[in-house]
Amino acid sequence: IPAAPQNALKQSKFSSATSLWAIGVLARKAKEADVRKYCEAGVSDDVMEQYNRIKSKSDDIDLSHASPGPLQQVLTRRKGTITLIAEYKRKIEGAGYIDDVFDPEILSPTFREFGASGIAVMADERMGGCNYTDLQDFITEQARAANKVPGPVLVINNDLIVDEIQIARSAAMKCQGVVLVFDILGEEKVVEFLKAARAVDIEAIVAVSTHEQAQTAIDLGARIIKVVNVEGADNKATVIQGLEVPEGQQVCTIANILARDNKQMEEIEEAWISRDKGFNCVWVSDALYKGGADPSEHPGAIIKSMTAKSSVKWASPKARSGKGEGAREYLGDILM
Repeated sequence: IPAAPQNALKQSKFSSATSLWAIGVLARKAKEADVRKYCEAGVSDDVMEQYNRIKSKSDDIDLSHASPGPLQQVLTRRKGTITLIAEYKRKIEGAGYIDDVFDPEILSPTFREFGASGIAVMADERMGGCNYTDLQDFITEQARAANKVPGPVLVINNDLIVDEIQIARSAAMKCQGVVLVFDILGEEKVVEFLKAARAVDIEAIVAVSTHEQAQTAIDLGARIIKVVNVEGADNKATVIQGLEVPEGQQVCTIANILARDNKQMEEIEEAWISRDKGFNCVWVSDALYKGGADPSEHPGAIIKSMTAKSSVKWASPKARSGKGEGAREYLGDILM
């Protein structure tokens, strides 16, 4: 097959970027409409209290220097290890491996017991099929693990943040983190929301898709960076390579692991490669649910496998047959 002309490749990349931008604009407008409806229905006193804190404290916040918060600390471990954020969704994209995802009451303790360092809830009904009730359910269930081993896992609101009131609402629910999407917000809003989050003791994760965005986010004051919309561990690594971090500051980097449209467990190998490429953490969503309730491929098994100290040099979780049996056997060995 002959290679595509260079101009055609450039046009293809331009069209793809334009499409993603257009989708982002539509998503932002839809979310802004949702926020207006929420406010018109009446904002509760506890949320208003947090919103007033944002308004009174944001202008005085210096983003240039900050000590790592609880979320950044738990996501950043010694070199050669990787932590994991397990994302909860009710809608699974792609091949649709399972029709239903278990409720928070079932998956929340599974995420904790099998070693997730953070739990994200995609509290956007259009994208993830979840809402703030699901978010609260995770927070409530994790709180029950206080003074136990393992202890509570910190919960992150992965709603599409377009307004300070969403950050105030997250703080009122005792979320530890929110996600800010650079492509959708732009520099000015990223700064505004970084300050808003800091004002109510929430840690903001800034989602970026290029090296330039990552560097800009750090320059603006972000200290947790998530690489999104980039395929493959090698390409993700180029986004974080050579980043300049202010003296005395630390930055946590997260690789977003995309689910493959097959039953092999290549996502586990990508998590290991991401670790070896210097990422501190992986964010895993749809891939957690590929195996449904299979004893060796349920979400907990995948979490434990991704965070295992295995090496792609000596082992591979990829299936050796077209049906995935090799992957199941390998995961079974890790779980033993």
